[in-house]
Amino acid sequence: MFTATLLTAPSTPSLDANLVHSLRNAWGGSDVVWLATNEAVEFSLPAMPDNLWDVWKDLQGMGVDLVVQPTQGRRKAVLLADMDSTMIGQECIDELADAAGIGDQVKKITARAMNGELNFDDSLIERVALLKGLDQAVIAQVLHRRITLTPGGAALLATMKAQGAYAALVSGGFTAFTAHVAGVLGFDENRANTLLIEDGKLTGEVARPILGRDAKVQALNEITKRLGLEPSQVMAVGDGANDLGMLGVAGTGVALHAKPAVAAECDVRINFGDLSALLFIQGYARSDFVT
Repeated sequence: MFTATLLTAPSTPSLDANLVHSLRNAWGGSDVVWLATNEAVEFSLPAMPDNLWDVWKDLQGMGVDLVVQPTQGRRKAVLLADMDSTMIGQECIDELADAAGIGDQVKKITARAMNGELNFDDSLIERVALLKGLDQAVIAQVLHRRITLTPGGAALLATMKAQGAYAALVSGGFTAFTAHVAGVLGFDENRANTLLIEDGKLTGEVARPILGRDAKVQALNEITKRLGLEPSQVMAVGDGANDLGMLGVAGTGVALHAKPAVAAECDVRINFGDLSALLFIQGYARSDFVT
């Protein structure tokens, strides 16, 4: 059996019941279950629809996300999450660069790296070099003045952890930010890159080895092995090219508001919902959310 989940942006819940029932009937689905009024709904299917992506494309034009996945095992035991533009709304290195007066230059490099146009490790080294001489105090200023949590993230962590899940924040960003975000949201561990600092200023170097695409896959494998679990029991979420490895290995890899080149390689794409969508596609109703 398969489960189809349709959802919209929580800020503008606009799911049409007639649309939902029409699609359910066309695909020979079972009873419709509303997970959140006008926002998220699901129904079971006997098989994967042949025209899934044609329907997905039509629904995208209506502001509706569609996910179809095997019903068995969709509720996961591990959450593995990217941080920048996933658990938070910003790219930390871009914010540091902006504070240093070189924001536009660094943002262009970041955008190309996240879309897979540049090697992640090389681009990170290049961008960090541009921050040489930046006062260490700017990190705390950026963290507290510029960084915002992505909506739905707190409920995602609290709800999955209430069901016994393990949560890891695995970022190509920096430990100075992941430690704070992990603490606020309740992640069990966090992994990221370390900015090198001397005499209170950034040296323009990042500690080796760099945590990039391969390191995220390694983290997934290490965590599941340690917990006695399988990669199929992991839900991974990210938006950039350096996330594609873990998104492909995880049982459910979610491209969240992802770069086009990244979304194209993922079967689960959330373009309108927020992080609460990761609960809906596991079968949690909004009434089940832990806040």
